[in-house]
Amino acid sequence: MTVTAESFRLSETFTISRGSRDRAEVLCVRIAADGFEGRGECVPYARNGESLASVTAQIAALDPVPDRRSLQEMLSPGAARNAVDCALWDLEAKRTGRRAWELAGLEAPGPVQTAFTLSLAAPDAMEAAARRHAHRPLLKVKLGTPDDMPRLEAVRRGAPRARIIVDANEGWSAGIYADLAPHLARLGVALVEQPLPAGQDAELDGLARPVPLCADESCHTRAGLAELSGRYDMVNIKLDKTGGLTEALALRVEARAAGFGIMVGCMVGTSLAMAPATLLAQGAELTDLDGPLLLAEDRNRPLHYDQAGVHPPEAELWG
Repeated sequence: MTVTAESFRLSETFTISRGSRDRAEVLCVRIAADGFEGRGECVPYARNGESLASVTAQIAALDPVPDRRSLQEMLSPGAARNAVDCALWDLEAKRTGRRAWELAGLEAPGPVQTAFTLSLAAPDAMEAAARRHAHRPLLKVKLGTPDDMPRLEAVRRGAPRARIIVDANEGWSAGIYADLAPHLARLGVALVEQPLPAGQDAELDGLARPVPLCADESCHTRAGLAELSGRYDMVNIKLDKTGGLTEALALRVEARAAGFGIMVGCMVGTSLAMAPATLLAQGAELTDLDGPLLLAEDRNRPLHYDQAGVHPPEAELWG
């Protein structure tokens, strides 16, 4: 097993409430056995205390290489476990000659409509970006400041027909959310992701939810679902939070059983990072797997995007 840091240029600067970036900094894990090689990609998340160096060290400490089941016990949920888990899925698919969806007991996947993300900027810049992408059926708007109404109104002017979801990235307080909530409904917002900082979810108790709320940073694995009940309507499942496809599939089942709607999201990564998530996104209410659309360069055999959405990967890419 090897782990390699790789960097991919973005097509333009990507900004959220916590900062900006011009490149996607990822780690690629490769596991070789019997003449086959499985690959997985992760994006270390500084918000969760991860870095390229710390995640690399976690992966390098795995000796010998575990199987998927023992991996769940050896590493905590997060980027390191995700890359190894997805590489093990890919390796098994290649060794057995079966697709990963077959190994998971799933139906053959099809294309899934995905959101396209507009990064945080001044209102006029966000309106211009919305106009450029107004043909897309679903726009995700990065917000998370005390002065978000002008930005949201600008996006709605720029894309009057698109469905809009808002991602506050933990940037609001309970008071800001309560003030904005009626206007979110007025502007036709379909969903709000993570309005408050993770750990402050109890502050949502008793607040009106005229627009469905989705837990993102507050939802990592099945263990946290009980704390979200009655406060959120949906959960955003990301492989880098769950620690791979294995836990993500289990989380999807338990979240559905608990009455949550499903959103499948991503970090800013390449087609290799999105590929396993296309299996997870089948049947989800909302999908946000636009990472490759934000890149100026991508992997060989990248995922295909068209008006039907993001298509499942070719076997040469993953699974």
